[in-house]
Amino acid sequence: MTEVRIIGIPGIPEIHEGDDLPSMIVTAARENNIAIEEGDVLVVTQKVVSKAEGRIVDLDDITPSPFAESYAREFEKDARQIEVVLRESKRIVRQQHGVMICETYHGFICANAGVDASNVEKTGTVCLLPVDPDASVRAIRDAVKAQLGVTTAVIMSDTFGRPWREGHVNFAIGLAGIAPVIDYSGQVDPAGYELRVTQMAVVDELAAAAELVHGKLARVPVAVVRGVEYAASEDASTSLLIRPAERDMFR
Repeated sequence: MTEVRIIGIPGIPEIHEGDDLPSMIVTAARENNIAIEEGDVLVVTQKVVSKAEGRIVDLDDITPSPFAESYAREFEKDARQIEVVLRESKRIVRQQHGVMICETYHGFICANAGVDASNVEKTGTVCLLPVDPDASVRAIRDAVKAQLGVTTAVIMSDTFGRPWREGHVNFAIGLAGIAPVIDYSGQVDPAGYELRVTQMAVVDELAAAAELVHGKLARVPVAVVRGVEYAASEDASTSLLIRPAERDMFR
């Protein structure tokens, strides 16, 4: 692998609940003369998947709890949005200075349980993570294969902060057709040293790379990554990326 290409697919319109997202991806690729080829990796942003699946909440429909009201007053937040964050959280890992770090029901550790008010079409609404991101991208993969006759891998990406580092990076929160980790344990480097614990989260690397063409404001929610050598997998899951509690130094 000496060259990797990342090709953004522009022209996908605003997504609404019930839209056929895979067909819209295929149509936009054709209209832009972008061939989706065998072995490509499609990286799709979480936001468009959530919109297609109706994971949008109108804050006018939310009655905040007393805790949400108190927290919102202290940190000048919207109590209704805090309530949505609480409902989407399995537990609150840390809260300080008006920031909530949450564990979602998927097992992800992220700010505000992934609840986001940016890039939603209507003011006063927030977007939630898909209920089952792996199932969501499996459906996209199957539909693309049915329409084009090619087998791809599909990754759903979302933006997470990182401990000890400024800036955000896109991570994989859903995957289909690709093993999430490359394990180099037991291999020997050029100096003869045996690697013992080196594992690379290849799907996170691909999610982060694709963000270079996705952008936050460019309205390019799907990218084709071509030229990557990866291990195909029909049963891999993002759960394999979540470190078990007994090995997590920070729980």
